[in-house]
Amino acid sequence: MTHAEVSIESIAAGGDGVARADGVVVFVPRTAPGDRARISFETRKRFARGEIDELLAGAQSRVNPLCYHYRVDRCGGCQLQHMRYDTQLEAKAGIIRDSLTRIGKRSVAAPAIEASDKQWRYRSKLTLAMRRRDDAHWTIGLHPYDDPTAVFQLADCPITDDRVLAVWREIMSARAHFPPADELRASVQLTEGGASVVMQGGNTWPARGAFFQAVSLATALWWRPAHRARMLVAERGADAASASFLQVNRGVGASLHAYVLERARAHDPRTLIDAYAGIGATAIPLARDGVRVVAIESDRDAAARCAASLPEGSYAIPAKVEDALARALPADVVLINPPRTGVHEHVSAMLQAQEPPPRALVYVSCDPATLARDLARMPRYRIASLRAFDMFPQTAHVETVCELVPEAA
Repeated sequence: MTHAEVSIESIAAGGDGVARADGVVVFVPRTAPGDRARISFETRKRFARGEIDELLAGAQSRVNPLCYHYRVDRCGGCQLQHMRYDTQLEAKAGIIRDSLTRIGKRSVAAPAIEASDKQWRYRSKLTLAMRRRDDAHWTIGLHPYDDPTAVFQLADCPITDDRVLAVWREIMSARAHFPPADELRASVQLTEGGASVVMQGGNTWPARGAFFQAVSLATALWWRPAHRARMLVAERGADAASASFLQVNRGVGASLHAYVLERARAHDPRTLIDAYAGIGATAIPLARDGVRVVAIESDRDAAARCAASLPEGSYAIPAKVEDALARALPADVVLINPPRTGVHEHVSAMLQAQEPPPRALVYVSCDPATLARDLARMPRYRIASLRAFDMFPQTAHVETVCELVPEAA
């Protein structure tokens, strides 16, 4: 282990502060730009991981973290609570710029970033790890940032909606009715009809009826057994299970959605592909504009719900995007909203080779690094606009909307 005094220069993707010591880049969690600290670090080839031994001088942007678990349990759910909110926004815009420049080989300025109207209690979904200690006791919570195998008992999560936490308190009290397993995961997500619970793990669940009775605030209960598909266990109220999910951050989600629709409509498309379409929140309003929309979604239930609301002339394909895109092309505009892993390499290859190319690609990304990688695979498109949305305050996560047009356009 090496020791040094360093100054924190910036924030890296993932939320760690960046310093330099002995000619090596050192990533130091829970630091802010402008901090001066004495650290311990261990070199790993071309970079090092460090920890603060002593904060010698804190940056002006430093604040006392609100969350007890962030301070005491080293909770890994948030990464930036120790920084003022305006500094968090600057850091995220810098992460996007650095990723697109370094990985994507695109020369861009830090994008404008839309702030969240709520910095706390905005999350409509919370997933927790559940670990059995003995027959009667469980630890239910999150992982420390420096020990992803450990779990600490959660008392509160101040970025999560109180209604979600109320359901979680009922789940914790219903532990006698959990599936017989030593480790489980579960999520609670608000829906338009109430709250949906998804239990993950176990091979049998004889007490699932009793569990649902005990969790009275849940309107739908799903179970994903080990190595099997998710199934609906029980529901309360009409159409509770199929009620659409709310955005994790409702206010920012609405702004992002409106912006995506605006950018798509700006190209006056007659045909459009909505890849990774979900239940059709974007595909349906565009189809109702008179655009011929092909929605591609791998979740068959979501694709069916989307298809049921699409007007005549538009349709949904229940398949992976990499398997269905070729038969959906050509299109005037292609919307891309992939998971954190980005698009499959076959998708970027098809879009790079398509003749004639779409007038525009509108790429919604939740990870600047995979966005940058995918842009590097599609050099024929230039960035026409770039905007960020702070869907997840207090964390290092950020949503980016990147509008791409063919280089000759």
